[in-house]
Amino acid sequence: MIDLFSGLDAWVLVSLLLALTFVLAFEFINGFHDTANAVATVIYTKAMPPHLAVFFSGVFNFLGVLLGGVGVAYAIVHLLPVELLINVNTGHGLAMVFSLLAAAIAWNLGTWYFGIPASSSHTLIGSILGVGLANALLNDIPLGDGVNWQKAIDIGMSLVLSPMAGFAVAALVLIGLKWWRPLSKMHKTPEQRRKLDDKKHPPFWNRLVLVISAMAVSFVHGSNDGQKGIGLIMLVLIGIVPAQFVLDLNSTTYQIERTRDATLHLSQFYQRNSETLGEFLALGKAKAGDLPEQFSCNPQQTEPTITALQQSLNGVADYHSLTAEKRVEVRRYLLCLDDTAKKVSKLPGLEAREKADLDKLRRDLTATTEYAPFWVILAVALALGLGTMVGWKRVVLTIGEKIGKQGMTYAQGMSAQITAACAIGAANIFSLPVSTTHVLSSGVAGTMVANKSGLQGGTVRTILLAWVLTLPATIALSAGLFWLASKAIG
Repeated sequence: MIDLFSGLDAWVLVSLLLALTFVLAFEFINGFHDTANAVATVIYTKAMPPHLAVFFSGVFNFLGVLLGGVGVAYAIVHLLPVELLINVNTGHGLAMVFSLLAAAIAWNLGTWYFGIPASSSHTLIGSILGVGLANALLNDIPLGDGVNWQKAIDIGMSLVLSPMAGFAVAALVLIGLKWWRPLSKMHKTPEQRRKLDDKKHPPFWNRLVLVISAMAVSFVHGSNDGQKGIGLIMLVLIGIVPAQFVLDLNSTTYQIERTRDATLHLSQFYQRNSETLGEFLALGKAKAGDLPEQFSCNPQQTEPTITALQQSLNGVADYHSLTAEKRVEVRRYLLCLDDTAKKVSKLPGLEAREKADLDKLRRDLTATTEYAPFWVILAVALALGLGTMVGWKRVVLTIGEKIGKQGMTYAQGMSAQITAACAIGAANIFSLPVSTTHVLSSGVAGTMVANKSGLQGGTVRTILLAWVLTLPATIALSAGLFWLASKAIG
């Protein structure tokens, strides 16, 4: 790893280390900010002692990051438009990264301080959107092109719908438990259990389910939220030291051949569907030498881009053999071809089988650009895992006692946690970032309504207000910081 940073100017090296520290600080804060939600129920119901709950939650968060992949990581990265991703330089990259991280950390710390279960996912996404929009304004780019709006809409839908689903499903699970075992001790609160049964802990099976579901929430939280940190670090590395990280330098000869073959098959795919795609891609009109000097992603330059990429990869068995400039160039070609293929897949007229073929080609195209070194994954896993073990008390009290007018029963805790684990796990499968905070707290709220306990209006209003304000506040904050940083380096 150390040799990757050799030869860097001192100021670039210091900036890089500072940026990496910022990302890991964000993940550490995310650990005690969001993971408090994962252990809130199990601590409040006294299913586990707090020190054990946060320790094992930290361990499962760590494992979730290690085993979670990078799908969500690059869903976050691709919120930024492809033009910004391929044309970022060191100074611009530093301004972008520090602005969005400073905004995200400031909002996370503020909401944690006041014990508000606000979403780190909303915070990070708002910060990225702010940077993209500010970049568009500074460079006279239409705001419609300043952000990858389709990706933003997809992520926005997952962030909005997942709490609604959490509310409804957790309520239904609780109703099912009350119908199945209406007289069970699982419908008691910890306080009722102590007074009526003189017992401190939940009944054995309820306790087991509470513990297992809490660790499951921790694991899927690590997988989902940890990947956001991985995506941020890759943005940092690609923006500041592109020569070493624009492509996976550990790619095997087979992986490079697979990428090269994908470009050939992509060309054949477009020719096969020329009647449908010919006009959109200007097939047969653009020539190999037609790529503009200032490279940009234009669907009508697809054929020359494919030709240029095939020439760049011809005979290449190891990315180390490419010059730094050529690696950046290859990544630009790959990202642009992937971006165009994504647009093509949404065009009317393509058969479902053809769209499936195109999706497979896209995966092959990005196999050596959408990656993360193991040390990046390990560093994020450690930061998130260690962060889990501190600062959890403020949010635990909010989740356990301040959402409903009565304390939470064991059945409510199980219903909310099982729902949250399943919802976040499903989001991981489809590479969608979701908010652990909002899924779990809305699940608790759903069980309170289903249990006819009522909701505490003040707390619910505060959570909803944080939910509504997080995106505009972080967009404005990161955009302002990016504008100031760009003026400073410009």
